[in-house]
Amino acid sequence: MGKHTPIERTSEERTELEQLIRTGNAPARPHTRARILLLSDRSQGQKRTDQEVADAVLCSRRTVMNVRRRFLSGGLQAALSDKGWPGAPPKFTGEVETKLTMLACSEPPAGAARWTLRLLADKMVELHYVDSMSHGTVGEIRKKTKSSRGG
Repeated sequence: MGKHTPIERTSEERTELEQLIRTGNAPARPHTRARILLLSDRSQGQKRTDQEVADAVLCSRRTVMNVRRRFLSGGLQAALSDKGWPGAPPKFTGEVETKLTMLACSEPPAGAARWTLRLLADKMVELHYVDSMSHGTVGEIRKKTKSSRGG
């Protein structure tokens, strides 16, 4: 942004931000952003630098600058909320994880003393629960669900 652009909030916006902070029900990021907007507000006669606001809120000066920029370009809600995260949706949903857990708790196939990660991955594909699955992914899901290896 080059030069500091002062921001001033209306009384309605100040009230909304103060209410957000007072209730304490907001997640940490919107709460911090609300505090940044209140502390950097120049309509109350106080002129704090970005570094002073950052020190008061315990964040970086860059965060203060980004919140102010988002407020100026998109308004209050744009400054408080996240834009969303890029990337593809998860390939393996809770339903797939449940099927994997149920399969791991069942009897192992004939000729095997217990389910291995490779056997589980192959069986999940064979049963058409997923198109493809590696044994490493099976291990990650099993570790995440904290389930025993069965048998």
